[in-house]
Amino acid sequence: QVQLVESGGGLVQAGGSLRLSCAASGSIFRIYDMAWYRQAPGKQRELVATITKQGSTNYADSVKGRFTISRDNARNTLYLQMNNLKPEDTGAYYCKATTGGLFSWGQGTQVTVSS
Repeated sequence: QVQLVESGGGLVQAGGSLRLSCAASGSIFRIYDMAWYRQAPGKQRELVATITKQGSTNYADSVKGRFTISRDNARNTLYLQMNNLKPEDTGAYYCKATTGGLFSWGQGTQVTVSS
């Protein structure tokens, strides 16, 4: 089963940018469909973006045009480039790997956007 470790979170002002990374180990990264989720305090975890093992991407309406999901199979790493950040983007960001009905989560990285 794949192990996932997120990094790259932090505190940023509104309008700023961050790039999150999700390093995978313990399995063959390229066979997994990957996704980023986020969870704000007191709210349910929500889907932010997905990328299939073939490289097809999809985004939540709230982040379209601002966030870009990508993957580097040679480095076993998933990325989320976040531009023009807004205070409502604040939350813990998690990556998720899925294959054959099985899934794994990372431990999360905190993103805080100040106004």
